[in-house]
Amino acid sequence: MAQVEATTERIVAAPPDDVFDALADYSGTRARLLPEQFSEYEVREGGDGEGTLVHWKLQATSKRVRDCLLEVSEPTDGELVEKDRNSSMVTTWRVTPAGEGRSRVAVTTVWNGAGGIGGFFEKTFAPKGLARIYDAVLARLATEVEK
Repeated sequence: MAQVEATTERIVAAPPDDVFDALADYSGTRARLLPEQFSEYEVREGGDGEGTLVHWKLQATSKRVRDCLLEVSEPTDGELVEKDRNSSMVTTWRVTPAGEGRSRVAVTTVWNGAGGIGGFFEKTFAPKGLARIYDAVLARLATEVEK
């Protein structure tokens, strides 16, 4: 099994603290940021950053649906890590300053891919598809926090 990684980022015209707070607000803002590939969103514990347990289904392709139960941690300042209890998938959100009143938001998802020919196709196509999904999340985030 090879590790598969998908990364995307965006500059948002809002201060890092505001952007991070929006991302960490699982009981409010986060649900509004999710495009149609996400369904059955439910906060099961917490709701604000560290200690949150959140569930959703992610339909990455017409045939591939992941049932995700994510534990949220904040290992460093400006970083949210979502570890899926149901798979090897880990998504890390990093919010850093990008000039006066601006933030760079980077999201990286890694998981253990399949082996063989299926793994080849997964490693080739899945990162692009997931990056498109997270591009949509980042666009909604920008709309939410930019004043």
